[in-house]
Amino acid sequence: MNLLILYFDAFYVKEKLEEKFSELTIHAATEEDQVGDFIESADILMAIRISNDLMKRAKKLQWIQCLITGVDYLLSLPSFPKGVLLTSTRGIHGPQMSEMAFLHMLNLTRNYPRMLRNQDLGTWERWVQPLLYKKAVGILGVGAIGTEIARKAKAFDMTVYGIVSTKREIEHVDHCYGPEGLMEVLRKVDYFINNVPATPETINMIGAKELSAMKPTAYFINLGRGETVDEEALAGALENKIIAGAALDVFHTEPLPENHPLWHLDNVIITPHVGGMSDIYADQALPILEENLRRYLEGERNDLMNVVDF
Repeated sequence: MNLLILYFDAFYVKEKLEEKFSELTIHAATEEDQVGDFIESADILMAIRISNDLMKRAKKLQWIQCLITGVDYLLSLPSFPKGVLLTSTRGIHGPQMSEMAFLHMLNLTRNYPRMLRNQDLGTWERWVQPLLYKKAVGILGVGAIGTEIARKAKAFDMTVYGIVSTKREIEHVDHCYGPEGLMEVLRKVDYFINNVPATPETINMIGAKELSAMKPTAYFINLGRGETVDEEALAGALENKIIAGAALDVFHTEPLPENHPLWHLDNVIITPHVGGMSDIYADQALPILEENLRRYLEGERNDLMNVVDF
């Protein structure tokens, strides 16, 4: 059985998998021009992205293990093979995404960008430093990532509001709401963190009405998907000081176009979709890759981890 790994750290992943799966023929490629004809004999693909031209040639492909949570790019390919098994690495991103949430909250709260600008100018300026302590944070989407944000928030003595598809008790979440509670939570919190994926139900889920419900002193943080936020409404809310500021890691169009109004607002922090990245990412993903390979090779193909339900 042939496995193609198309990933920037593919050779490391190949080395680790060959230690446990000697029966596999594994080809590693960090760029598509390294794939060659192996794509035509590949039974399994591990990748984040692949071009449609290369996917067209994958005639034997039976299983795609996506190396991130979001599979929307792969599913959008015109040549995505019908009947192929698709799995993700959902569940591994709690550490880095939660740290990114607190990086953004602290930077917004302390106005750290202003400190950096002052450093560049050699300006000594002091101001009273607001705290996260005892503040309220709302988390839209309390899965693996949202749960880890909630856990860390308790170290800051924050009050945590969670919004989930089905209301339930969640550890470290003080107040849990179903989707119908979105507006109530927006009115209560000092920070609102969006974690939801892009689905037909979540496209432009946060728009002018939702942003207007927030306190004028509150901050919006988007770590989910750019498509879940009406960017025009968000830019207007920030420009008109309807909310105090925002930190954004994801956007409708990436890279964010040079002429986009969000670049030029002084109450916005922009990061280039790095929230899910980490310096140990391959090691975080390997337990899922190894377990899914074990099950697949033993014939348990209907019981893999993180199977995507089309």
